[in-house]
Amino acid sequence: MQTLSAFYESIFGCKTYKISLDAGCTCPNRDGTKGRGGCIFCSQNGSGDFASSRNLTISEQIEQGKILVESKIRGRSGERHGKYIAYFQNFTSTYGEPYRLLSKYREALLCKEIAGLALATRPDCLGKEILQGLADISKTHFVQIELGLQTSNEQTGRLINRCYTNQDYLDTVARIKKVAPDIHIVTHLIFGLPGETEQDMLNSVKFVVDNNVSLSDRPCVSLSGLTGQSFFGLKITSLYVLQNTRLAAMYESGKYEPLSKDLYFNLLKKVLPLLPQNCVVHRLTGDPPKSQLLAPSWTTDKKRILNELQSIITP
Repeated sequence: MQTLSAFYESIFGCKTYKISLDAGCTCPNRDGTKGRGGCIFCSQNGSGDFASSRNLTISEQIEQGKILVESKIRGRSGERHGKYIAYFQNFTSTYGEPYRLLSKYREALLCKEIAGLALATRPDCLGKEILQGLADISKTHFVQIELGLQTSNEQTGRLINRCYTNQDYLDTVARIKKVAPDIHIVTHLIFGLPGETEQDMLNSVKFVVDNNVSLSDRPCVSLSGLTGQSFFGLKITSLYVLQNTRLAAMYESGKYEPLSKDLYFNLLKKVLPLLPQNCVVHRLTGDPPKSQLLAPSWTTDKKRILNELQSIITP
């Protein structure tokens, strides 16, 4: 297991920060292609509540994003000592007309200090044309694709209105590995989904590990000439309830109760021993917008949560 900061530093040689961007996409389970309303937990901003307005150009969004993290990347001397990754986060960032989206990705890479791309998407929204375009970009730039699996329990997947299957996920991982072996694949899981047991959540982790660990037979993603064991990424968050979502209606009617902090941390303690050396832990906590959060309240104290998580990762 490796931390994200160490992984990025091994690639870029410095501290690296994400800038959240909006490519102007929607999702197939919102626009009627597969469903309506999106996943039951997703906000009106498509889980990209910290991105700039989609009415701005990508370059303008990046400049606004830099301001948000400016204090983090300046040392005491006031000089910059970090780089950025353009993180297309809102909704499904590969869902749309391929030429238009690839143009936006390339626009981001032309911006000063942008070191690579990260794309949040669904396993069923990586068509042949857009994947080939990303494969071409990955030959010269770091590219990270984040697949929102959420759970390996198909029944839960239907309950949360995911509108894709585990097989969609497996097929997409296989296609990425075949077409673009330099792309860093990250899988997002959510703990505390309605009706899930502890074993369901651990099974989801095992599912991801079992179907990604074979990546170790190819070189490590790196722009600095490093070679070695390849890495796959895992992001785990605890489900939180935002206003004006279907999950909020379940919570307010007493049909859903989020995980307590103690239970979530106890789950993470059982997860970490399951992770192999070539697994990069991208996140173990969510970052909900406080103005929209209904529960659980413990997720708002980010600094304290991160400190407590550090004690788990490095006891």
